[in-house]
Amino acid sequence: MEHRRRDCIPSIIGALIAAAFFCIDLSAQQRPPASPPAEWGPLSINLEEIKYPHPVRYFDLNLYGQDVRIAYMDVAPTGAPNGRTVVLLHGGSYYGWYWKAQIEALAKAGYRVVVEDRLGWGKSSKPILPYSISLHASNTVALLDHLRIDKAAIVGHSIGGQMATRVAFLYPTRLTHLVMINPIGLTDTRPGRGFTPFDGKVDVQPDLQAAYEADVRTEMSRYVVWRPEYLDHLRIRHGVRLSAEWPRLAYVRELGGNLRSVDSTVNDWPHIKTKAMVLGGEQDGPSFPADARRAVDTLPNAELVLIPQAGHNPHEEKPDVVNAELLRFLGSDPAAPAVRRSSR
Repeated sequence: MEHRRRDCIPSIIGALIAAAFFCIDLSAQQRPPASPPAEWGPLSINLEEIKYPHPVRYFDLNLYGQDVRIAYMDVAPTGAPNGRTVVLLHGGSYYGWYWKAQIEALAKAGYRVVVEDRLGWGKSSKPILPYSISLHASNTVALLDHLRIDKAAIVGHSIGGQMATRVAFLYPTRLTHLVMINPIGLTDTRPGRGFTPFDGKVDVQPDLQAAYEADVRTEMSRYVVWRPEYLDHLRIRHGVRLSAEWPRLAYVRELGGNLRSVDSTVNDWPHIKTKAMVLGGEQDGPSFPADARRAVDTLPNAELVLIPQAGHNPHEEKPDVVNAELLRFLGSDPAAPAVRRSSR
């Protein structure tokens, strides 16, 4: 018996060492690669190579004398139709396709789901024109008109939360519900910062490694736990920098990327009577919970839901939780008072 026990010791130690190395390898896989993979080639600035979860259609309109088009998905209910529509607006670094989990859940619950790629982003046109939060809000309403949708719930993530807020402020009769998921701009940061007009200069030949490393830092800060599927965001950002059309996209991003320096939706809140919800990952920076509570206290009819162990993109990190909260809130009577505050 003693002899057999000694024979087992090396094998046990070997198993423990192997397990330790397995854990190290697994941990390493939870971070993006140090450099962009060689197979990450160029992508067009209109993302023709990127497959969206549902067919993409285009809405043509004329803005500032230019013919442009806005890309969108219009997904019919897969469950028993309830006659309601939800519009999903993406964040400043993202695209309509990242709502795929919410699209499926909402469509299954009977909603018609419209997902817009904001002008200047995703598969939409990249025109050179004066971008603004109000312009994006008016484009969303123009899309509703195009689709002959009288009323809809508007859900916006990050800067998309500001766009959704401005829709509610400018077009209150067009909304049933307003949802802001980890919205930015919860404080007005303009006072004392001055204003620097865009001088037209863009970095047409960025340092690709440095840009990638900055993207990695930004993207990892938005999640509590990094997962390999989030690499799609990094792959797109790197790919468009390799495009021959990168200078145009860089110019458009300078025009439309820092809208908070010229506008704020904080002062919109007291005027918004639409039933609203601020839904957010609790770990979206140390000030987010307090800032979100202040927004909810200012909005006349709003509730707050904070999701533990989730960051800036809870619809990707905790899709089941976000979907359940959306279905609960969007299924509520728009004329009834919101629950003042709740948490998960």
